[in-house]
Amino acid sequence: MSKERQNNCDLTLEESFRAKPRSTIEIEKRIARYLYPYKWMAVGTVACALLSLGFSFAYPRLTHLLIDEVIGKQRKELLLASLILLVLAFLFRDLFNHLRIKINNTLEQNVIFDIRRQLFARLQRLPVSYFDQRASGDLMTRVMEDVTSVERLLIDGVEQGAVVLVSIVGVVFILFWMNPTLAVIALIPIPMLIAGAILYTLSAHKRYRAHREASSALNALLMDDLQGIRQIKAFAREDYEDRRFAEKASDLRRAALRIMYAWAIYSPAMSFFGALGIALVLYFGGKQVLANQMTIGELMGFLLYLNLFYEPIGRLHGLNQMLQAARAAGERIFDIMDSKIEAENPMRTTQFSAPVKGEVVYEKISFVYQNGKVALEDINIHAKPGEVVALVGPTGSGKTTLVNLLPAFYEPTAGKISIDGVDIATLRLDELRSKISFVSQEPFLFNGTIRENILYGKPDATEEELINASVAANCHYFIENLPRGYDTFVGERGIRLSVGEKQRVSIARALLKNAPILILDEATASVDTATEKLIQEALQRLMKNRTCFVIAHRLSTVRHADQIIVLRNGRIVERGSHTDLIRNGGLYSVLLKIQNATTIEESFEQLRFAGLLENGG
Repeated sequence: MSKERQNNCDLTLEESFRAKPRSTIEIEKRIARYLYPYKWMAVGTVACALLSLGFSFAYPRLTHLLIDEVIGKQRKELLLASLILLVLAFLFRDLFNHLRIKINNTLEQNVIFDIRRQLFARLQRLPVSYFDQRASGDLMTRVMEDVTSVERLLIDGVEQGAVVLVSIVGVVFILFWMNPTLAVIALIPIPMLIAGAILYTLSAHKRYRAHREASSALNALLMDDLQGIRQIKAFAREDYEDRRFAEKASDLRRAALRIMYAWAIYSPAMSFFGALGIALVLYFGGKQVLANQMTIGELMGFLLYLNLFYEPIGRLHGLNQMLQAARAAGERIFDIMDSKIEAENPMRTTQFSAPVKGEVVYEKISFVYQNGKVALEDINIHAKPGEVVALVGPTGSGKTTLVNLLPAFYEPTAGKISIDGVDIATLRLDELRSKISFVSQEPFLFNGTIRENILYGKPDATEEELINASVAANCHYFIENLPRGYDTFVGERGIRLSVGEKQRVSIARALLKNAPILILDEATASVDTATEKLIQEALQRLMKNRTCFVIAHRLSTVRHADQIIVLRNGRIVERGSHTDLIRNGGLYSVLLKIQNATTIEESFEQLRFAGLLENGG
């Protein structure tokens, strides 16, 4: 469990580091597209921010006049009016700031919704193979945390960036208008601020990327452990999982500290250079006041405007930090957005022109996994409408891969599969999959009610259709005895129901779908004898008048199949009826003897005879 699960959790991390980095400009352009539907909200939030800024500019000027013209010249009659103007400036500053926050928050949530929904929609349409090599926790991190990080750049970055630029340009103009000499002195630290920003930016991306990946790895492990909590307790591995979680959490801590330590150097250094500018202005401005070249009010006003100059520069550094975090998150989001979805195959445009009878033909099918492992080779199967085709063979012989090709979860490397003479490679995926039902060995139920889970097979089914399907699946009676009946919540993955109950609900779902082709993956393998009988009865009703592919582990369940196909190492080594295969004395006969063996020695002897176990194994 440990090593394999560890590899799965770390896989996305390695893949992401191998992914081609995207430039900041490319990511910003793609993110900016999400603003277009809300462009007037974006304009409104920036406009309110600028108006608020404009009233902030009034404060230093009014303070200058208050000190020099009112207090300095003892003009008592102007004191109240000046204070009222000052209060009004603060009032309108904060009023427009209130409107900015309100519009900005609405815009923010709309954009988060759009990005998150589009990302989820993309995930839903990616091929099954995409999820084979990615941890669920990592994908959850991208949908939840990375989207929020990108949104912050999109909303806060646009607004604050516009305000900061206007602030800097406006304040510089005012400073040069007030006192050109002091304005030049105030700009002395600017080259150092620019150099610091460049140095920080050049090294920040790797730190933020590592932080996002460490967060994903931790979430992947957490989800894995929560889903496997019963196995952890059954094997008393709590301490082991504690150590594994601590390792991942420590990786995240170190990644976060690397960002914080860099910021702990960068931010105070930039603040110091800004303070240096203020100190220089105080020195040279103080000399000018002492030389009667400017008044105290003018110096105070200049210093207040200077604060409005350095404060936005400080915000620029924060925006730079936000930009680097968003770039790392944006790369991970667009890794998903740029992945090829199933429906992008231009050949998949056709639909069935007549009701599907269920004739399925595999012609010279081969399949090789991305790692080069050959799963199937030269497979030929002809299933007539209504036939039951049983697939048997040792573990790893290719049974599951073979049936997964039928609904196009994977594309065959060579050969063709057709349904009623139509090549499934040309069929629209929704059209193809609407004709196929599944009942797996480990039934999956969504975290909702029993009603919702059964209706998944046909959302618009009537109550009568729902009940009929449940009765046929032998689950209506146990559902009726539940406190809330069909509205009973089943819990995550159906945990509140027994295995047999979940299986019968999944059969009801398949019955309701009423597809002409059925795939069964040994639906009675994990239940007791009494429950097995109920499930077998339900399956007999489900299989009636349908073309069925049955993956069989208990060979006794496929005695009456129309065809039994025996697979070994991805090849068909036998085919025929139960009687024919027993008479031939091949692999099927050996597997049956193994299942009927009364001692372990007999089982091993048959395994060696079939070549499934090395001598002495």
